[in-house]
Amino acid sequence: MANKIRVLIVDDIAETRENVRKLLQFESDVEVVGIGRTGMEGIQFAQEMNPDVVLMDINMPDIDGISATEQIRQRSPHIQVVILSVQGDQNYMRRAMLAGARDFLTKPPMGDELISAIKRAGEMAHVEREKSAKQQMAISAMPGSAQGFGGLPAAPQGKIIVVYSPKGGTGCTTIAVNLSIALNNEDTRAVLIDGNLQFGDVAIFVNEHGKNTIIDIAPRVDDLDAEIADEILIKHEASGIRILAAPQRPEMAEKVSPDQFVKVLQFMQRIYSYIVVDTSSILTDVVLSAIDMSNVIVLVTTQEIPAIKNSRLILDLLNTMSIDKERIVFAMNRYDKRVAITPERVGENLKHGIAAAIPFDEKTAVNAVNRGVPFMLDNKSQPIGKGIFALAEIVRARLNVMESGDESPAARR
Repeated sequence: MANKIRVLIVDDIAETRENVRKLLQFESDVEVVGIGRTGMEGIQFAQEMNPDVVLMDINMPDIDGISATEQIRQRSPHIQVVILSVQGDQNYMRRAMLAGARDFLTKPPMGDELISAIKRAGEMAHVEREKSAKQQMAISAMPGSAQGFGGLPAAPQGKIIVVYSPKGGTGCTTIAVNLSIALNNEDTRAVLIDGNLQFGDVAIFVNEHGKNTIIDIAPRVDDLDAEIADEILIKHEASGIRILAAPQRPEMAEKVSPDQFVKVLQFMQRIYSYIVVDTSSILTDVVLSAIDMSNVIVLVTTQEIPAIKNSRLILDLLNTMSIDKERIVFAMNRYDKRVAITPERVGENLKHGIAAAIPFDEKTAVNAVNRGVPFMLDNKSQPIGKGIFALAEIVRARLNVMESGDESPAARR
């Protein structure tokens, strides 16, 4: 009896509920533990009855099946949901899977098809229950240990690298995209996150516009696992990096709270070695949260006086925020030797040395953006590419020094 698959049926049509119940009563390893008529009842009964599988209709009068699925999975990740819908539209299927559904069947399903889907989902629910129990036992046996997100075990945390400039138009996105590619390899995988939630362009820089965005992941970050995250992240096949794009419209930015953004970063730390965050020049709560969490801040300036002036202001602010100077890698982008303002002079003036100077190469940089092909893929031997390689090595070295130093942030201030 203990191995039976416990099923909750949720459908607003009485005839459908009864037909499914009658079908399942002939399965010796399946037990119908409850029946709900609305999405809200489905959420409530799932909490009270703790089934293995919920059969969920997609169209209901109060709350739709996809929203109900999302809430059930957020509260009880081990419960598996099989969506039933008269609409076999691919968009519905995609939304259902992003909400956490295990399977999607078109109404009316064939009896064998429905039973097979329930048994697959039931097996997964049993596995998830056992996995969760083992993790809880392991956690309780290890003093001071913390549980990972989405069932991920504790692992060495990836390093967060925030690319920021207090002056717009200095080339932060260009640096963030190409730096991600330079850092990424088989042993140290990199993910690029667009933290400019209103007007982020990371996806356009790699010609991947119009796919999944942070809106698909942030609201359900507490229920994520590596498999779901991999489905949502954009896979840039040419470089191997993964990308989490900004919302497609500016007004959608407010749907991502600073707390959710922080949790996204924490989750990615458990999967990737490097988490590169592109940011806006405006210090939004999201940007400030990313800066606060970062291991390294790549502070970008140019030879223009306004950019240098703003760099002085942000360095003062970071000092006020008790950000350790060692965490700041000061970089000069678009460095033109013909201009009298040198990296050395700027570093002396601001009392913070410039660690990397990326040469001015407008043709290569602009062509790369317009083609959607980062120059680290086909022009990495050019001076601008070598500049990014040098920056990547400086970032790696800085991270290694900070990690091997074994000093607390307070001791390094």
